[in-house]
Amino acid sequence: MSVSGDFYQLQADLCAQAAERADLPMLRQKYEAAGAAWQALAQRETRIAETRANRLAVEAERKLAENGAPIEAVIS
Repeated sequence: MSVSGDFYQLQADLCAQAAERADLPMLRQKYEAAGAAWQALAQRETRIAETRANRLAVEAERKLAENGAPIEAVIS
């Protein structure tokens, strides 16, 4: 996971911990809602990273097929 994704996941975990410790129902709901938002951001970041990696792999394969160059030359 990227730095942003790790940060988002950490925030989601912290919100979950805070929600567990919260004595007041509305405070617990606030932390749960915030945690859900951070979790959604972490999942989105993961999907973006996977999509980017797949796109780069496809582009590298295409360039390799076009040029016949070693894959190291295509990636760098």
